[in-house]
Amino acid sequence: MASIDEQILKATKEIVVKFIEGGRISPSGFQQVFKDVYHTVEKTVKSSMTPPPPQKEKDKK
Repeated sequence: MASIDEQILKATKEIVVKFIEGGRISPSGFQQVFKDVYHTVEKTVKSSMTPPPPQKEKDKK
C-alpha cells in the first residue's frame, strides 16, 4: 500500500472513531460510514494533488 493510501486510511479511521465517540454514529453503522468517509477523504486528497510539470524536450534525453 502506498504511503498516501496509508495516510488516507489512518485519517478515515480517526474521523470515524471520533464520530463514534461523539455519539454521531453507532458502531453498527461503522461499515457504511467508513466507506463514505474513506471515499470522501480519498477524493479530496487525490484531487488536490497536482501532477508534475511536463518535462522539456531537452530534459527527456
